[in-house]
Amino acid sequence: MGKPSPRDPADATDQELLRWHSEGDPDAFGELVRRHRDRLWAVAVRTLGDREEAADAVQDALVSAYRAAHTFRGQSAVTTWLHRITVNACLDRVRKAKSRRTSPLPEPERLENLLDPHESAAEPVERQALRHELRTALDELSDDQRAALVLVDMQGYPVAEAARILSTPEGTIKSRCARARARLLPLVRHLRTRADRPAQPQEGNRAARGSVPAPRDAGETGAVPGGGGHA
Repeated sequence: MGKPSPRDPADATDQELLRWHSEGDPDAFGELVRRHRDRLWAVAVRTLGDREEAADAVQDALVSAYRAAHTFRGQSAVTTWLHRITVNACLDRVRKAKSRRTSPLPEPERLENLLDPHESAAEPVERQALRHELRTALDELSDDQRAALVLVDMQGYPVAEAARILSTPEGTIKSRCARARARLLPLVRHLRTRADRPAQPQEGNRAARGSVPAPRDAGETGAVPGGGGHA
């Protein structure tokens, strides 16, 4: 009889990889990380709003998962288990930041990490103010509301999956999301209104852009009466 085929992590299920890791396989956990790191990262960066904090939180979560693999009992999917550990690592950082009376500050170019892509601020001049408004609104959410909102609204998880990740009844997840939306919706509408508003032309170019009727008489030079370029 031939020898058994060697284990191939690429063909294994998540549960097999976690079991193999617990049994000492040196490659199994790396394959798990490869499969799930992008989604874990997305959850972390949207929960924390800061790339460095998110990277640290994901690293903390993966170290915890690496060490606690033997405790996994298969009562949920491995990806659910990994997400739960990651969310908890993020919320630990949020709580520590609040205890220091600080919180992670998304930089202006990272504002889109916390919003749907088409809701990003369009005018760079306004981004500082919008960033502050968004940060303030997110800081008003409880940790539980923030976690639920990130999973359901920002990451698109079904309520049932978010409930499994957070070990919380579905009705509670729906309630937390509804309360979080009630706080954030006015701000998001405000951001979308600003983003959709056409940029105001500079005064010197208004005639060329059609804001001021172009001169028709040969004697006109194009200067707007009053010298200010305003209609």
